[in-house]
Amino acid sequence: MLIVGLTGSIGMGKSTAAAHLRARGLPVFDADAEVHRLYAGGKAVEQIERAFPGTTTQQGVDRQRLSAALLAHPQRIRELEAIVHPLVREAERSFLHAEARRGTPIAVLEIPLLFESGADRMVDAVVVLSAPADVQRERVLMRGVSPEKLDALLARQMPDAEKRQRADFVVDTSVSVEESRATLDTILEALRARHGAAFKRFWSA
Repeated sequence: MLIVGLTGSIGMGKSTAAAHLRARGLPVFDADAEVHRLYAGGKAVEQIERAFPGTTTQQGVDRQRLSAALLAHPQRIRELEAIVHPLVREAERSFLHAEARRGTPIAVLEIPLLFESGADRMVDAVVVLSAPADVQRERVLMRGVSPEKLDALLARQMPDAEKRQRADFVVDTSVSVEESRATLDTILEALRARHGAAFKRFWSA
């Protein structure tokens, strides 16, 4: 089984690309969705409350309170990541084992912090979604994200230029959706010709 890491900074079109790959029949693990599950009553809630008192409710983690706590103390993001990343990695492993049992030829891990978390070393190929900074900023601000929050998010992420350098494949998402999808289809054909070693090396235990 070939494991593909799909990544890109905020506002680069990861969800659109993942939806296209699913439409092409590829299973995609969404790390952000897993974090949402962990925050909504999952294993992370109790640990986050201990580390960041007052940031959870009976419904789970209050993302606004947690964001406020992190904006006030940005250096504590590492503490949060130390709680969340291992739990997400556990879910990724379960997903990959299930796909391996099905005989799936290609499985995709959609991970926003692929490089930052070191997960790029645990996949066979990396696809980076990219767009110019002004396009990215416009997209994210249109979602209602404040400029301050966007700047804080970008400060925690590897620069887009470095991600492009380290990628096996880059998809320009500043063009039309159709053009981006065509690029993804071309990449998919190249991936189908590859053989994967990452599952046995990093995930099979």
